[in-house]
Amino acid sequence: MNKIRLIINNDINKSEKQKFFIKKELQCILNLYAKMVSNGSWKDYSFSTGLKEVSFDVYQRVSEKPVLRITKNLKPGYVNERYFIKDKDGKVINKSEDLNHLITKTSWSKLKLIK
Repeated sequence: MNKIRLIINNDINKSEKQKFFIKKELQCILNLYAKMVSNGSWKDYSFSTGLKEVSFDVYQRVSEKPVLRITKNLKPGYVNERYFIKDKDGKVINKSEDLNHLITKTSWSKLKLIK
């Protein structure tokens, strides 16, 4: 009878493990989302992933393009380019190295969502 061996690969790079938001980041984003939904500003959300970034996309209506994106840059060129807030055209509205700082320093009430 053949012997079966279990092989576990523990040599995964740190960058491969973080291809998505970690729990603290996601909690911070979802707290903001709950606040904005209760205001009536945001209606829906989705996630999108790529090789260089993962983003939390915000919608005013279900069938439209996302009007805002909270993006985590997986391969930042500079330290302060770790997290972005982008508009629907991909223009960077705000950026920071800390997600909590980015969300708290952005004036969400002054930010108008353009249809």
